[in-house]
Amino acid sequence: MSESNTTNKVLSAAAHILKNEDTSAHRVENSTGYNTPVFKGKDEQRAHVEQAVVGKGFIPRELVPNEVNWFYNGLGIDDTYFQTESHDVIADHIMALFGAKILAFTKHDPSSLVIDLERIDEKGQGATFIHTSVPGLTTTEGPGAICETRICYSCVPTYSRPRFSRAPGHGCASTLFLEMNFPLPSRLGGSCLFLRASMGLFPALLPHLDVYTAQIRMLHDGSGIDELFIDKSTPENAYRLETFRSTGSISAASSQQLRCYFVGKCQFPPTPAGGWPKKADIQSVGDKTFLERATQNTLDVYQKIMHNVEERHGPVIEVFEVEGSRERRVVIGYRQGGTNKFFSALSNLYHFYSLYSARKYVEQFANGITIISLYLNPVPNANAPPIEHSVWQIKKEASLLFCLPDNPFFLAKSPDSHAVQEATYAYCGWIFAQHFCNRLGSSYLQLKNILNENDPTHAEVLNDIKRRFREETYTRESIEHVIQAYPELIRLLYVNFAMTHYPPAEDVRNQGPTLSYQRLQTIQPLSDSELYDKLRRTVPNKFDLQVLESFLIFNKCILKTNFYQPTKVALSFRLAPDFLPEVEYPKKPFGLFMVVGNDFRGFHVRFRDVARGGIRIVRSRNRENYSINQRMLFDENYGLASTQNLKNKDIPEGGAKGTILPALGASPRLCFEKYVDAICDLLIPGQTPGIKEQIIDLYGKPELLFFGPDEGTADMMDWAATHARDRGAESWWKSFTTGKSAKTLGGIPHDTYGMTSLSIRQYILGIYKQYGLREKDVTKVQTGGPDGDLGSNEILLSSDKTVAVIDGSGVLADPHGINREELVRLAKLRVPVGNFNTAKLSKDGYLVKVEDQDVRLPSGELVIDGTDFRNGAHLRFKSDIFVPCGGRPEAVNISNVAALVDTEGKPHFKYVVEGANLFFSQQARLFLEKRKVVLFKDSSTNKGGVTSSSLEVLAGLALSTQEYIDLMTFEKEPSEFYKSYVKDIQAKIAGNAAAEFTCISREHSRLGGSKPRTTISDELSTTLNNLQAELESSDLFDDVPSRRGVLGRAIPKTLVDKVGLDTLMKRLPDPYQRALFSSWVASHFIYKYGVNGSSVDFFHFARDLAGSK
Repeated sequence: MSESNTTNKVLSAAAHILKNEDTSAHRVENSTGYNTPVFKGKDEQRAHVEQAVVGKGFIPRELVPNEVNWFYNGLGIDDTYFQTESHDVIADHIMALFGAKILAFTKHDPSSLVIDLERIDEKGQGATFIHTSVPGLTTTEGPGAICETRICYSCVPTYSRPRFSRAPGHGCASTLFLEMNFPLPSRLGGSCLFLRASMGLFPALLPHLDVYTAQIRMLHDGSGIDELFIDKSTPENAYRLETFRSTGSISAASSQQLRCYFVGKCQFPPTPAGGWPKKADIQSVGDKTFLERATQNTLDVYQKIMHNVEERHGPVIEVFEVEGSRERRVVIGYRQGGTNKFFSALSNLYHFYSLYSARKYVEQFANGITIISLYLNPVPNANAPPIEHSVWQIKKEASLLFCLPDNPFFLAKSPDSHAVQEATYAYCGWIFAQHFCNRLGSSYLQLKNILNENDPTHAEVLNDIKRRFREETYTRESIEHVIQAYPELIRLLYVNFAMTHYPPAEDVRNQGPTLSYQRLQTIQPLSDSELYDKLRRTVPNKFDLQVLESFLIFNKCILKTNFYQPTKVALSFRLAPDFLPEVEYPKKPFGLFMVVGNDFRGFHVRFRDVARGGIRIVRSRNRENYSINQRMLFDENYGLASTQNLKNKDIPEGGAKGTILPALGASPRLCFEKYVDAICDLLIPGQTPGIKEQIIDLYGKPELLFFGPDEGTADMMDWAATHARDRGAESWWKSFTTGKSAKTLGGIPHDTYGMTSLSIRQYILGIYKQYGLREKDVTKVQTGGPDGDLGSNEILLSSDKTVAVIDGSGVLADPHGINREELVRLAKLRVPVGNFNTAKLSKDGYLVKVEDQDVRLPSGELVIDGTDFRNGAHLRFKSDIFVPCGGRPEAVNISNVAALVDTEGKPHFKYVVEGANLFFSQQARLFLEKRKVVLFKDSSTNKGGVTSSSLEVLAGLALSTQEYIDLMTFEKEPSEFYKSYVKDIQAKIAGNAAAEFTCISREHSRLGGSKPRTTISDELSTTLNNLQAELESSDLFDDVPSRRGVLGRAIPKTLVDKVGLDTLMKRLPDPYQRALFSSWVASHFIYKYGVNGSSVDFFHFARDLAGSK
């Protein structure tokens, strides 16, 4: 279908719907809304300007009065400009405009008349930008094209020589041009303008070149009004913006006008000692200049929007009719830092709908709120929908633009350009394709079938090949190129997506259809098979086809999305994980979320309906590291969730994990908040028209996610829980996150009560008992020092002879045993080994800090660099037992594990209890076990923390809000209920760990040591998870006596005694009860009968389920 036919159909659809449209928009009076003071000294200034222009000699004297008069009166520039600038600056601007007019005349092209003037105050007080602008068009060339996203990178003058060039003239002639960055004198703030002048017309210019070139400051494309002033504004350092369009054109032969931007630093009143209260009066938080200029009507409008911003997490967008005018005003409020490059992206948005802005304002407030106001008018004689309709499109799509303002697929309007919704869909599909294009293929599968993954060497080869495939096949750039190359196919793919997830048509008619909705009516939608056939017929090569096919896969796996939610801060998608290839992801997850924001991307993977796991922020050191993290983000997320699933084997929640990758320079906390809010959009049904509405839900069932702390998010769990409460999750906000503050939100801190260390200790004590060891005679090496959770509690709970402790501060070692009193002192203070009193070391002991260099050890060995020494220290020491309580993942791997075996083939350690997650790679574990090391892996040993978190979730689900506040939160001392509940948790942790230790040891003995404990642990976890899944889908849970008997034993006694079993069974969600029942039955059966328990064994076991507690 041609572009013109599509446009006509769109206009017809718009006109039809407008007849039924509710046009009761807010109305404002027909004024600017600001009191712009009349500049009384304008005539006097004009005389000074005229003298200055004459004095510079560039414009013939007889022409100066007309040029100055036209600049002051004919252009219609707002008085703010004349009041702000000095007469010398204005004189230079008039000369620049005159030179540009002559240049355009020599080209016989009025459209080449371009003005680009900029002045940025070097003291950071503000800036002025003046550019030529055609109403309703986005400039695509020159400084004006990126004015709203551009700035001087350097405030230090950079000297530049003028550059001469020849350009083809008309006919046979050619013209000599001077091209230079033309600065204003330094006393005027170092303004810069670009001048390309014909040398024949400016013979007087040459004597002045040295004067000007000494002050030149180079301008570079990149960032600007948005990035320098608006995006970086904070309550402590904020900038407001006024921008006006001149009412007159810059010449009789051109339709171009001047667009003036005035940026000024805000002057706020002092912040009160306790911070600004909610519902603050705008008079108390407004900028001085704003309060002087804004009318009462503007203050009232902004006050209401400010209050609404405080109540929401996303943008507040309102549309106002202007009495007696076609003008519409769009006012947008949001929290500072909530987005970036949004102001400049809005220009592209209203230009897309053939509107232009007469004025724009950006106001900042001391309570951290930004308000943008756009004064929009229809471009005369444009073939576009009427403004009454277009403005609703802008309101609706500004929400998407807020999420992704810097979208490479939303460009200046052209025949192939995408509407915002199509461009946003393209961006999200781009992210999906980067992670899920089938990168390994059949060749890798054949190789995988040939090699033995249980062989450490073969496994390493497969991992290397997999990594190279993923790095070198479908890159971000190559996928973007494909998307840009097929705009019509992307549009069809968008229609395929929208036909499923677009909100009901009646809601659209109430607010006016967006352009994308209208296209749904004008473009014939294709079925999945028809669209697939069209892709195959249209796309000439396999690479491009696979990228576009991934969009079709994306469409088919989306179960629900907040894409069409009226307000949002990031885009979220609940995906059915069936599309994941088994060769790459052998165990299929239960659920998958993908979240896309302007400055981050993230995933959440869970392996059961009821699942829990931490949310990790993946930080990047530099751009190269960021690129690696981008490629590997989902794979890391999948691996972490899979490991968590093994660890969660004897609790109701299956394994889950979330990852967030912030862009370089982005705020990790803001990324986390957007990630949580976007996922909440898919968990909490929308009930507020125009804000949070019902979405299309193909999953069709309520979902609960339970988040926990992980790397970079430990201090964010409180916010997530209270945010879920504020969003309306009344029944589950208390259990939404674990790791919450104990006093204020009833959390149960792992470190305070040694929850993780309790389970680790059961394995250590089990080894001592099984092998007849006395703890005080056992030598131990420990990573993770007294400043950490696991490290400090391991020191406090043990009484062995520790010979080495390695942590972030350095290496502490003493072959005769480190002084325990001093270690305990550090552990109680939670400070690293760098604070150890070295006077308490023996003559053979030493402390090497990471900052040390050229240190001589008692043995005579020279340590050149303390950091390098620390990084490899875990490979040098020997002891009876090794307990890693901290360190990087895979610190011991297949490439370095041989260093833990001496020249005689004897391992450095007899026993290993892996406290820290993933300290050993799987291949390294098997390598050591093959050499008779007794090793217990992390997913078995350190599950105490997840058990504690699970029971923290249970308390949140089981107690009413008032009960939770009364029993779980406290001001000074915990309640007796809280203390008793903590003891119940500790008892369950110790019992589960001891039971699993016995089960693994019994199975290892039964097999005569032929199967590694690592393998037994994995098989135990898999068997437990599989049995739990079978039980959840069986009817055993429906047997009420059995259910009551199990739940009465699975739920801590303190909770049962306080609330009552009957009440608990009414309050707990049915999926959670089923998971709790199944996990208890599965774990207790397996721990009692082992992984080979028979059906007869289970019959006898199940017969006793209804028994008393």
